[in-house]
Amino acid sequence: MTGRIHSIQSLGTVDGPGVRFVAFLQGCPLRCSCCHNPDTWDLKGGTEYTASALVDRAEAFRPYFGEKGGITLSGGEPLIQAEFVGEVFRLCQERGIHTCLDTAGVCLDTAVRKALTHCDRILLDIKYTEDALYRDHVGMPFAQVLTFLKYVNTCGIPTTLRQVVIPGINDTAENQEELRRIAQTHTCVDHIELLPFRKICQVKYDDLGIPFPFSDVPEADPTAVHLAEQAINT
Repeated sequence: MTGRIHSIQSLGTVDGPGVRFVAFLQGCPLRCSCCHNPDTWDLKGGTEYTASALVDRAEAFRPYFGEKGGITLSGGEPLIQAEFVGEVFRLCQERGIHTCLDTAGVCLDTAVRKALTHCDRILLDIKYTEDALYRDHVGMPFAQVLTFLKYVNTCGIPTTLRQVVIPGINDTAENQEELRRIAQTHTCVDHIELLPFRKICQVKYDDLGIPFPFSDVPEADPTAVHLAEQAINT
């Protein structure tokens, strides 16, 4: 079983609980206006790994994981390589390594369902809480994400909802209240994480010769986002 990996972060601290080995998988079917990794879009890019080779590499950092750490598969969108995700997670669980999936919830087929049986935690990116914004700035209907979350809820997989706060787009009280409502109506959700929109990705767009759709949007104030996160989790 092989998959394509864009990059690896050996000791990540922001993609799941504890200290984690984070593999960013290549390929994404979405074209989010706020995407920070346009270099992950092409499924043919990256480096090919076998599932066992990736897990072996992750296990080398196991002494740093502590009680909460483990491996996180991010992207791109990892679920377009769902069979590979499932095999990596299966091997990790055999070795007692905690598994975490960072996903936009873009699909829910047989391979995804099988992969989720080996997933200990999900980071679900809910980019907006309005269907029109999803269609305009992501390229998919919001209902598709809610269908994914509903299934995860039936599986009882602990889930963190994540959202990048984008000034003038989704930084409204109505959006945050709806995000809170979604969390409260899905018992698998135990935390909401808000992240400030930043534009450090601009150089990637420039290098690729493509426009960054949100280049004129101001960056979010980290302090304000932190306070909003505290409020939404109370």
